[in-house]
Amino acid sequence: MSQPASEPFAPLQSPPKPARKQNNASQERRRRRSSINLPADPPGDTETISLATFRDISPSTSAAVSVRPIRPPNSRLKHVRQTATNTTQRTSSEKTPRRSKRRKVKSFFRRWKSLSLRHTWLNPLLICLLVGGLYLINPSPSNPVSAALFLSYPLPRAPDADPSAPTMYGKGRRDFAFVAFYTVLLSFTREFLMQRLLRPLAIRFRIPSRAKQSRFMEQLYTAIYFAVFGPLGLYVMSLTPVWYFNTRAFYEGFPHRTLLGIFKAYYLLQAAYWSQQMIVLLLMLEKPRKDFKELVGHHVITLALIYLSYRFHFTYMGLAVYITHDISDFFLASSKTLNYLSSPLVGPYFGLFILVWTYLRHHINLQILYSILTEYSTVGPFELNWETEQYKCRLAQWVTFALLASLQAVNLFWLGLIIKIAVRFVTSKEVVDERSDEEDEGELEGSSEADMSDGLANADGLLNGSARGKSSANGPTVLLNGEPVGDEMSMDAAVEGPIRQRRKK
Repeated sequence: MSQPASEPFAPLQSPPKPARKQNNASQERRRRRSSINLPADPPGDTETISLATFRDISPSTSAAVSVRPIRPPNSRLKHVRQTATNTTQRTSSEKTPRRSKRRKVKSFFRRWKSLSLRHTWLNPLLICLLVGGLYLINPSPSNPVSAALFLSYPLPRAPDADPSAPTMYGKGRRDFAFVAFYTVLLSFTREFLMQRLLRPLAIRFRIPSRAKQSRFMEQLYTAIYFAVFGPLGLYVMSLTPVWYFNTRAFYEGFPHRTLLGIFKAYYLLQAAYWSQQMIVLLLMLEKPRKDFKELVGHHVITLALIYLSYRFHFTYMGLAVYITHDISDFFLASSKTLNYLSSPLVGPYFGLFILVWTYLRHHINLQILYSILTEYSTVGPFELNWETEQYKCRLAQWVTFALLASLQAVNLFWLGLIIKIAVRFVTSKEVVDERSDEEDEGELEGSSEADMSDGLANADGLLNGSARGKSSANGPTVLLNGEPVGDEMSMDAAVEGPIRQRRKK
């Protein structure tokens, strides 16, 4: 029902508004904005003062506080990324020194290992210098390091003793330090002499191959050592009742608990030498020969005899065994040295060596073994008493005989090899070590003078199990399908051959 225009009251329901026109493209309902579409979720700007705590700032404090303007979203996002980048760089810079230190340590040990392999005398030298420096801090017998450098347990002289009489020495655990130090010192001496003195001699004497140079250096060093300790042993023997291989003196006045200073030094230095030789065998510093097992057995028996004879006071017998082996070893090493030098004296000198070896290592040592069976129990005390250190008993007799008999068996084995060498020399005028490996004998000895000056030998050998191809003067050998191309065959012909075969197929 329509109302007149003059009606005083407005209608209860307003008339409906006309519908708006909606455009499908532009008037479409706007989607709600989501943070997923943003490149990153920027955190709140912590550099702006909070409105909740703004009133708590005192006037004096508010003067010092600088309110920074709120950054727009884009600049705020860049600020967050820059902060993350700086944090990452700072963390990496903190880790870099640690990594660099580890790398420096690894590179140092790598360089040190390479240097030690090139100069094998360096580490023993540093150990000797360290021990010497520790002794110089307090150069007196109270310094524990003095036991490694000097003889221990000097005995005081009796009041009525002759002042000119030599000082006698006892035995003890400190002697192990002496042997250990001089084992290291002899290791340095051996490696230094071989690399700095004997290798230049081998090159100067034009010894062709590298393997023969090593053998020459080993034998020459052995000859030098026994040239010193062989006569020294004879001199020490002359100061004792054992001269000249008096087997009865082994057992008279037993036990021999005290020794002359030179006697003790000689005995312990020999122990250091054989300990060093055992280290050479275990570390494979010398190339093993065919008799490697026998050589290891010889060294084990020798070290056992040295320790037991020193510990249980059979040093007079040990002195005689030392001398028989030292002098024969000198003639053995020197004869092999002359052989490497191709000296005309090889034949006569080798005959002299056979006589010395047979006399000392077999005749004298068999006499010592016979004395153990006869004089051992009849001369001097024969009892076991730990308090008075009387160790010359039945058990010690059989242990001593077993060790010396084992040593004699190894010497007899080597005597058989020596006889073979002598027979070959008589028949073919050639002295060849029966213990040498086949690869040592098969090495060719051709090398240029330039290589000899560098201490290297370029003998044609095997490469990866196959023979090397002949290299031309212009360049390396050309291989085609695994076969070397000869000089008479041109490259065109070499290529045409396989092509023709393919066409035929």
